[in-house]
Amino acid sequence: MTDASTRAAALLQNHRESIDRLDAILVFTLAERFKQTQSVGRLKAEHGLPASDPVREARQIDRLEALAKDANLDPEFAKKFLSFIIGEVIRHHEKLQK
Repeated sequence: MTDASTRAAALLQNHRESIDRLDAILVFTLAERFKQTQSVGRLKAEHGLPASDPVREARQIDRLEALAKDANLDPEFAKKFLSFIIGEVIRHHEKLQK
């Protein structure tokens, strides 16, 4: 291996380790988020509230799109990501109401 290749391999390894740490943060953050939404779902079920709150969901998507723009992340990707999460939350809430 040349010196340049060795440096490139080390940089690649550093980037991958950083990505792995960020992936772990994402997983644990999502787990905590779902713990909170499960509590919301139980509360909704106990009080006969609907599983879905379209007004809040729209506000959340708008908020996340704005955050994505501020973070230089593709807002369309952020919207799709949050829409997927919201769909999962609603599915969980509907299960709790049965």
